Amino acid sequence: MGRFRNWNIKRSEPCQETGFQLLVRGVGGLCEWDSEDFQHREGDLHREQAVWRQHPGRFTGLAVTDSALVTCVESGLVKVWKEGSSDTVEINAGSSVCRMRQNSVKRHHVATGGKENPLKVWDLERPDTPVFTAKNVRNDWLDLRVPEWVRDMAFIPDSDKIVTCTGHHQVRVYDPASPQRRPVLEAQFGEYPLTALSLPASPGSVVVGNTQGQIAILDLRKGLVRGCLKGLAGGVRGLQCHPSLPLVASCGLDRFLRVHSLEDRRLQHKVYLKSRLNCVLLSSRDLEACPAGTENEEEVKEEEQCGDEVWETMETVTEGRRKRRAEQTGDKGGKKTSVKKKKTVKK
Repeated sequence: MGRFRNWNIKRSEPCQETGFQLLVRGVGGLCEWDSEDFQHREGDLHREQAVWRQHPGRFTGLAVTDSALVTCVESGLVKVWKEGSSDTVEINAGSSVCRMRQNSVKRHHVATGGKENPLKVWDLERPDTPVFTAKNVRNDWLDLRVPEWVRDMAFIPDSDKIVTCTGHHQVRVYDPASPQRRPVLEAQFGEYPLTALSLPASPGSVVVGNTQGQIAILDLRKGLVRGCLKGLAGGVRGLQCHPSLPLVASCGLDRFLRVHSLEDRRLQHKVYLKSRLNCVLLSSRDLEACPAGTENEEEVKEEEQCGDEVWETMETVTEGRRKRRAEQTGDKGGKKTSVKKKKTVKK
């Protein structure tokens, strides 16, 4: 079951967890909306889960507009659930969709992409055709077609450009405002598939992660690697940069939530969260006043009590040590027998 965990990094303790589980297949996306709208939308979300489970594929995207909830699955079905209405808008984004992202400025624009499914930008107000469809790069030096595999994307603020990362360790920048549909910039990092990216507060760079637990900061102007973040032991599943501070949060298959500094690239926080993590979200609300979770404290107390009971029920082993000592002293005092071999000389 997909499970949420709220963690206060400043106080290094858990906050109160949410009261429901979202999906049977696991949590595939996180987004934030106002607390006033949450009470109205929570009931609709429970009602929509029964319908949403009928769609094949895993969950790949979640977004919230002013009056609707936008969802996407791997099969390419994008749905717009309007508040207070049973009518839904459906968009077919193509098969094998790996990610759907929302434009933070133009909230009615979303981008999709996947395996052999190019980058597409959709206008939810006019969902018939995509606003922008990327074109594949030219053939390689052997005149072979370059495969497409968009794993994640993000809208660059204060511009119309979109940055993507691919399963073939490529970082590409597209400009829908230009007549060119091919990428205007392409860079490569490592030799393993890239799985997630995020844009930091300072413009001109992007943070990417791959399946080998490597996180790098790339320059979007020159296409060069500025530096790497160390400490991960599993594939990266989720990245998010702080909107105002030079910090980036990462999570993945090693079950740890980490926060690195983008200035000196040092590890600031590290939390073990028990399960494999798929995505991470930095909340814009103040979580200082939230009550600390008591679940972990109770688990620690139970483990300590169980450990004490086990040690009390164990018997002290003394006979085995005495026997070993007696055998060792007997071997030392005993006579050693040696067998002499006769040498035969051939004439």
